[in-house]
Amino acid sequence: MAIDREQVLHVAALARLRVEERDLDRLTEQMGRILDYVNKLAELDLEGVEPTSHAVELLGALQEDAVRAGLAPRELFRNAPDAVPPYVRVPKVIEGGGSA
Repeated sequence: MAIDREQVLHVAALARLRVEERDLDRLTEQMGRILDYVNKLAELDLEGVEPTSHAVELLGALQEDAVRAGLAPRELFRNAPDAVPPYVRVPKVIEGGGSA
């Protein structure tokens, strides 16, 4: 399936990803191949095939909650790129700011 650079940039913007100009041609080609593969899968005759949520049975997927030791606060703040104890500052990811 043909996909153009503008579509790649649009998808990247929706995913909040920055795409460098030098990577755009490669990503466009890769996304085109992915879409070609998805289209090929869509051609499969699945008549009589039971729908599943997983390709293999999940064994032991649910387990009891267990309390485990975590990072000491000092270690956590030392590893955070922007920490002002007792907080870790993170980049804004949601636009707006109006009341809910």
